[in-house]
Amino acid sequence: MTDRRRINGPLGGTAPPVFSSFDEDVDSLARSRPRRTRGEDGLRKIFLKTGLTPSASGSAYLELQPSIAPELQKRHLVPVASAPKLTCVVHGPRPLPRSAPFTPHILLSTHVKYAPFATRHRRGYIRDSTERDLAIHLETALRGVIIGDRWPKSAVEVVITILEGEEDRWYRDEAQGGTTGIGVGGWGMMSLLAGCITVASAAIADAGIDCVDLVCGGVAALMDVEPDSKGKGRQDDADYTKPRLLLDPSPSEHTDIRALCVIGYMSSRDEITEIWVKGDIPENDSFPGKSSTRSTSPLESLMDGAVKAAVGVRSVLGEAVKEAGELKLRYQKPAESDKVIESSDTAGVGVEMKD
Repeated sequence: MTDRRRINGPLGGTAPPVFSSFDEDVDSLARSRPRRTRGEDGLRKIFLKTGLTPSASGSAYLELQPSIAPELQKRHLVPVASAPKLTCVVHGPRPLPRSAPFTPHILLSTHVKYAPFATRHRRGYIRDSTERDLAIHLETALRGVIIGDRWPKSAVEVVITILEGEEDRWYRDEAQGGTTGIGVGGWGMMSLLAGCITVASAAIADAGIDCVDLVCGGVAALMDVEPDSKGKGRQDDADYTKPRLLLDPSPSEHTDIRALCVIGYMSSRDEITEIWVKGDIPENDSFPGKSSTRSTSPLESLMDGAVKAAVGVRSVLGEAVKEAGELKLRYQKPAESDKVIESSDTAGVGVEMKD
């Protein structure tokens, strides 16, 4: 007779699970490190889709291509590189309570939160300073896009959940093995801001809120040229070369990021709604400008690179919004035609009864 108070094991033999260990040799680490395979002006592939949350006024989902090939990822139990994944929902516009004072413009509130599993170190349930900073920058980028005069005494709420974050550097380069996503430099946070701006713009368009244009997030970085094994290429060396300008950098692919710039850009109006520059920008170096006879400063070149990245993202955002609008019109046309037929039949019956 079995004991019902005891959890009995399986009848057959069992084997304990064996987890794969990390290879500590130099060759395996070099092969597992993410490498940038695209050009200096190349952008990561973007997946963007709207209308994923039926209960919200508007929603969108954005995912970037991972920095490592899938065949290399299968060899490791732990993900070698991160692939940012963002989801956004928009609630509103909805009227304010009667006790609230009158406002001629719409009240915009933004909320950015990491999921507990978004980074290698588990995040808390209460928002920290990093998430509040992202929400403030996002609100600044969206405030110049929405036409707030059309919704007096109304409010709209934009909520972004970061399902998978961007690392500040490769996790094996950390001294203690791992990263919290808010540590060295904060490069991952700035890369996420560009994605937050893009996915929020798509969700706002899906909600049907009037805007002057679609705003896109673009990011560019100044990278120091990595020195070779003999030390050539450092700043104090005679063979020093000026930093390179890269578009859409992934911090896990590089070892030495000097400066980074994030911009919220409206391409149709050629206006910037948000700009955030961080890092050490050299003063003596110069970069070729738009014309062959003029050179620009590193800061201007960094901003121009971020704008160029935002223009590239604009094509993906425009196609996603256009596709969502066509689907809505396709499903609304049959319903509107049925209503017209029913109203005409009702009107005819009313006339006959009147006669």
